[in-house]
Amino acid sequence: MRRSFAFKSTVLVMGWVLVAIACAQVPAYTFWPAIFGALTLPVALLLNLLLVGYWLLRRWPVALLPLALAVLTWPHFQRGLALHPFRAANAPAPAAGPVVTVLSANVRIFNVYPQLRNAGLQSSKAMVQWLQESPADILCLQEFYNEPAGTRTQDGAVFRTVDNIGREAGRQVFLSKTLTNSAGAEFGMAIFSRFPIVRRGTISFGKLTQNHAMWADVRLPSRDTVRVYSFHLQSMSMDEKDIVDSYSSKAGLKQKGLDLLRRFKRGAVARHWQVDTMVQRFARCRYPILLCADLNDVPYSYSYDQLADHFQNAWATVGNGVGSTYNGRLPFVRIDNQFAGPQFTVADCRVHYEIPYSDHFPTTATYQLRKSTH
Repeated sequence: MRRSFAFKSTVLVMGWVLVAIACAQVPAYTFWPAIFGALTLPVALLLNLLLVGYWLLRRWPVALLPLALAVLTWPHFQRGLALHPFRAANAPAPAAGPVVTVLSANVRIFNVYPQLRNAGLQSSKAMVQWLQESPADILCLQEFYNEPAGTRTQDGAVFRTVDNIGREAGRQVFLSKTLTNSAGAEFGMAIFSRFPIVRRGTISFGKLTQNHAMWADVRLPSRDTVRVYSFHLQSMSMDEKDIVDSYSSKAGLKQKGLDLLRRFKRGAVARHWQVDTMVQRFARCRYPILLCADLNDVPYSYSYDQLADHFQNAWATVGNGVGSTYNGRLPFVRIDNQFAGPQFTVADCRVHYEIPYSDHFPTTATYQLRKSTH
């Protein structure tokens, strides 16, 4: 009886894994409850691995069932917990193809708002200086802020970020502006490149807001052209404190739960439509593609799944651990990602936990183009 119950439980867990994977392929605008099925996938994958161990000790032939499923679904496991313990962080060989290092960061408008500032604008200055001195070839910055010459400001040149990070550091810049306020300050996203930017463009998701995409065609010294996309998908519009309160007590759940659910649903519907728009764009691009994105979504989601179907996720390919990028009270949340097309080899990827100036930790990845494309 005990073995029978264990076997039935094993079959149920294996079915759970498959259903959760299927849920990650269903957009919220088609059937929004599938979001929650997808979010259970890491639990189902972990239970399946535990069942492999259980049956190896009790009756090893049965272990072949969950083991086979674990092997087949290993890429999904790697999405949430990358494991490459024997990978050596060797520098790519330049003779094998051009090498590109890309930094991606949500800079939270460099903490320009009063509630984000600290004494002497120390965090803002430190963030700008770190980006200015970064050895990365290409910088993709979301939630960007710039005060061009002539802006009415009392902050001097602190937020003259296009000049500080771009021209003074020998980089070309493409600024995709979504708003210019009455003082002349500019909001949007930016791509900086040490290589020539030969073409550029902006992709709006309906009305142009901070939730949009931009792209730049970059000419490498090898004369290969690669296209770099940077995009920011719809946020959940959920306050971190409300989320923590909702699971901290029954009273908090009653008070905050329903409103959080509505916001979560609206955000997911918007993100899934936005990522579908981007995938259609990618299909029409004739150049090798690199992606930098603030997805505002976790690895077990439709947004991530659609990108992972077409591209290599840099962290899942070479990283170790969860690779969380959210700098807040919610643990183990990776919402900032870099992806690369099949023409690239991912050589390295890291999260910069030593740079705590935004609510997102920056990421840097190194890629090597496998073959000439010009």
